[in-house]
Amino acid sequence: MTRICDSFAYGDGPISESFWADTVPIAPRPSLDGAATAEVAIIGAGFTGLNAALRLAQNAVPVAVLDAKQIGWGASGRNGGFCCLGGAMLSEPKMRKTFGQDATRDFLMTERAAVDFVDRLATEASWDVDRHSHGETLLAHKPGAMADIVAEAAKVDSHFGTASTVIEKDALRENGLGGEFHGAVTLPVGFALNPRKYVSALADACEEAGAEIYGDSPVSAVVHENGHWCLSTPQGHLRAKKLIIATNGYSSETVPTWMAGRYLPAQSSIIVTRKLSPEELAAQGWTSAQMAYDSRDLLHYFRLMPDGRFLFGMRGGITTTQGVHERIRYKIRAHFDRLFPAWRQVESPWFHTGFVCLSRDMTPFAGAVPGHEGLYAAFAFHGNGVAMGSYAGALLAEDILGRKALLHPDIMRRTPRHFPLGRFRRLLMYPAYVGFELSDL
Repeated sequence: MTRICDSFAYGDGPISESFWADTVPIAPRPSLDGAATAEVAIIGAGFTGLNAALRLAQNAVPVAVLDAKQIGWGASGRNGGFCCLGGAMLSEPKMRKTFGQDATRDFLMTERAAVDFVDRLATEASWDVDRHSHGETLLAHKPGAMADIVAEAAKVDSHFGTASTVIEKDALRENGLGGEFHGAVTLPVGFALNPRKYVSALADACEEAGAEIYGDSPVSAVVHENGHWCLSTPQGHLRAKKLIIATNGYSSETVPTWMAGRYLPAQSSIIVTRKLSPEELAAQGWTSAQMAYDSRDLLHYFRLMPDGRFLFGMRGGITTTQGVHERIRYKIRAHFDRLFPAWRQVESPWFHTGFVCLSRDMTPFAGAVPGHEGLYAAFAFHGNGVAMGSYAGALLAEDILGRKALLHPDIMRRTPRHFPLGRFRRLLMYPAYVGFELSDL
């Protein structure tokens, strides 16, 4: 298995102080031991892989899920828990120019369908996922950004028939959004959840439906022979007629080789504070239960959780060594202190880093891999994997079942192009991040 980032990123170091891992235990699943067979093999026990497995198992398809670590170890167990619109970084005008009016409309409708999919899944099963927030709130990080986010909200409203709420700067505090911001818009689509509770519930549901889940089973090689995919792990082998790759930013260049150069891991980091008292909340003026993010290119995302702790995340970070991990801890805390100055003395004992995943075309992929019999993949959700990653897994299951119960836009079926520079493609992020830093001033 060949990966493109420092080995530290693929170990337990980045999540050794994770709030989610500390507070939501997930029972470890046994490793694959010996020979096994399935109709469909899935690599990756996160939102995408488990949603594919659940839909397949519920339709009596024998399915086995393998993960190099354990359920939710990757991005699905360390994200901010924002179930919201998104999935692409390509702007709507560029999307229309590149793919056309109809394809763009279908993709936008899929963004909404993805949020509704997770909503329906969790609600109908009565999963306890610490749900809160009525939509998402976008905050202007500088005065000139307010007009842009109001215009963006108007586009969302025109697409979905919603009515966004504009909050001017002098009304932020009375709406419980006190901080160093210059106005806000609340989009009435989406909600927040605890990602570890969600992925744990998904895994339990998969097993109840008949799926097998194997942890600590890194797939070192995959070979297609005699109409079957043969997967090798340290202690076992799995044969299946069909194979799903659901590893997103934690993918490998060689499992399978088709993935090489088509995905780009990008770092995102999160701190979580201790519980805030009513007096501390009042001092800052942030009492809202809304999930929120700001208008920076290297955005901040944050929310007051139901238990009174505050989660604060930030994009950025180029290299993935342990030293950089430690430096990011101080950088993210400095950003937090600047935006919420009344909380400068509030401890933030939890910190972790992880990967979001980008594609060169800045759109997600979910579908059959051209020229590879029985191979499917879904990845590149651009930081919106709670909704879009979950939905993409269900889309792959629908493809395998030969059904069309879900909207599957053509944009998501287009084969992602290779990034330049091959295994060294993360170097492309240096000039991009410098530009983002300057534009965010």
